[in-house]
Amino acid sequence: MAVYKYKVVDASGKNKKGEIEAQSQEQAMNKLKADGFTVVACDEAGAMDKDIQINIKKKIKPRDLSVFCKQFGSILNAGVTIITALEMMSDQMDNKTLQGILRDVKTYVEKGGTLADGFRQHSKIIPSIMISMIAAGEMSGNLEVCFERLSIQFEKQSKLQGKIRGALTYPIIVLIVAVIVVIVMVVAVIPQFSDMFADMGMDLPAATKMLLWLSDLFRYRWWLVAIIVVAIVGLYKLFAASDTGKHVLGKFAIKVPIFGKLNVMQAAASTARTLSTLMASGISLVDGVEAVANMMTNVWFKEALQNAKDQVMKGVPLSKPMRDAGVFPTMLPQMIKIGEETGNIEDMMDKVADYYEEQVDITTEMVTTAMEPLTMVVMAGIVGVIVAGVYGPILSMYNGMDNL
Repeated sequence: MAVYKYKVVDASGKNKKGEIEAQSQEQAMNKLKADGFTVVACDEAGAMDKDIQINIKKKIKPRDLSVFCKQFGSILNAGVTIITALEMMSDQMDNKTLQGILRDVKTYVEKGGTLADGFRQHSKIIPSIMISMIAAGEMSGNLEVCFERLSIQFEKQSKLQGKIRGALTYPIIVLIVAVIVVIVMVVAVIPQFSDMFADMGMDLPAATKMLLWLSDLFRYRWWLVAIIVVAIVGLYKLFAASDTGKHVLGKFAIKVPIFGKLNVMQAAASTARTLSTLMASGISLVDGVEAVANMMTNVWFKEALQNAKDQVMKGVPLSKPMRDAGVFPTMLPQMIKIGEETGNIEDMMDKVADYYEEQVDITTEMVTTAMEPLTMVVMAGIVGVIVAGVYGPILSMYNGMDNL
């Protein structure tokens, strides 16, 4: 089907524009008229228009979803209809991707579809937890409560991700600066000394030879460096997409010093918080565990939860497969077992989530504190190699002159 760009006027006299898919221009105009719009213009979108639309699309951050859920729940609680609420929210959303989704969902609901199914049409972008909870809210009649819980869920998820990014920002910036410094030195500074080193006619230190080799490589064979970098990135992506790569990298993320503990804590906090939110909204334990498994990025946690779901369907308590998986902290399955015995898993998971989120805070501060001296040592090592490579031969030459 072709894509047509349109400009219309709705029943209230408000101008609107967007895109619609149809077999022909006539069919596109008929669709718009059937939705109650007065068509001002409707033309087929060119290739450039389509490319631009694809390029400007961006992911929806948890923070954006939190704001949307909070505002949407408040509007519904005020007695506004779902269709009107969707229209109001789509007009004020800054995120263009979310704005487009809300407009599509509004059209879907106007045609008689459910709100959950409308969001399900965009399941590649909208998290499964949001779709599941909206469906549960529609079935129970507590849609406003579900959106309030979703708002809290996404807000905590956003804060958790922000803390992880905060711990990684400093070492990444230092690493980038170190790489830039080395490149500038070998391209602009070392060549100034290369002729002098050649005239010395002496055996150069290993550090100097390495710097001269890097200088020649970046100045005269930069294309080879570019090819190697592209090849490494391409091979890494292929490896990361393979089943073996996912398991190897997933295990590395769990076992790597310093950051491994942080990743495990984050997975435990996300599992407990999401499971608590889903079960409190009326989602069954099996569906809840499946939803948590789908949101996991590490294959080891994903497979552990998928296996746990299968075991729960067979009548096995959730705590047993969670303990047997061996990837979650021991406290998580223990608290799940207590919740199973008391019949109140969701409240227990809520407390566990609070605990692990607090542990993430503590671990993040420890990681940040540990990375500062470590990065300083790395920078000092790089500077030391450069200084030794540049001034080592000069000092050797002066010492040789003194011995004459």
